[in-house]
Formats: sequence, structure tokens, C-alpha cells
Amino acid sequence: LSSSSNQSAETMSKLVKDLMMQNLRSRLGDVGDVFLVSLGQIGAQKTTELRLALRKKRINLQLIRNNLARRALADTPLAPAFEGQAGMLAVCWGADDIVDLAKELDRISGLPDYAGFACHGGAMEGAKLVAEDLKRVAKWPSRPEQLSILSGQLLSLGATLSGQLLAGGGNLAGQLASRIEDLEEAAGEPAA
Repeated sequence: LSSSSNQSAETMSKLVKDLMMQNLRSRLGDVGDVFLVSLGQIGAQKTTELRLALRKKRINLQLIRNNLARRALADTPLAPAFEGQAGMLAVCWGADDIVDLAKELDRISGLPDYAGFACHGGAMEGAKLVAEDLKRVAKWPSRPEQLSILSGQLLSLGATLSGQLLAGGGNLAGQLASRIEDLEEAAGEPAA
């Protein structure tokens, strides 16, 4: 009787794990960038507050078991994030881009209310990130800032080209006007 209940519990445990892996695959299937963070000794109430605050910024935070996540995401670009990780961590993804995500996680790691919150690495477009990469990525310009810089550079090139074209055209127009005046003067002298 006890061996059949153990076998039933193992089957249930395997079923639950399979369901959890499927859920993780479906939630992270289209995600290309994540950070893994430790919540340290943050209590349940503070964790809930953190999740709500992150959700307002379109950032997801999900606690995971690394072993389970490693198996569920083995053939995805996120697999490198879980290499060498141990224990219970949280996966963070979302925001407008990985730079916004890194900026927000870096900001949170400095708040006294969330002491113990720390980055343990991650993955960006299939490349493994180490814990220190969070601060590096947080210093990058965000997508809107990058677009602003790029459009400024493009407009600057266009303004330079326009100025050069107009300057050459202005010079040519001045020379033509001067030549016309010279011709009119030359034509006007014999008639006087």
C-alpha cells in the first residue's frame, strides 16, 4: 500500500513539474533577454509590492527553481542564463528593451527596502550575462535615446549636405549675377 502511494506521489510530482515547465516555456518562449535576480531575505509582502511595481513598468518577475528552468529552456536563447546557477532565483523580463529592464533592476538593487536584491546574471540574444553586466547595460542609452541620437546624427548629415549644396549654388548664382551685370554694362556703354 505504501509503495503504491509513493508511486502515485511521484507520478503527481512529475505531472506538476511537467506542467510548470510547460508554463515556463509558454511564458518565456518569445523572450530574448532576461536577468536572474536573488530576492535575498525580502519577505512575501515586499515581494508582492515589488511585483506590482514592476508590473506597472511592464516587467515580469517569476520565482523559479533553476533546475526546472534549465530543463524547460534548454533549447532557447535563454539557456545560457541558467548555466552555473543554483538555488531559487527570480527571472525578470519585459520593459521596452533590455536597457530599460537593467536600469529598473539596478535602481531597485540600490533601494534600502529591497536589501538583498541582487543580480546573478542573465542572457541577452543568446549570450550569457554575468552579474556585473546589469550595471554595464543600465548605463547604455535606452531605445528611445538611441533613436534620438541616430535621428540627430542623420539630421546633422542632411543639414551639412544641404548647407554645402546651397553654398555652392549661392556662389554660382552670385557669379552669374555679376557676369550678367558685366554684360549689361558692356552692352549699355556703346548705346550711351
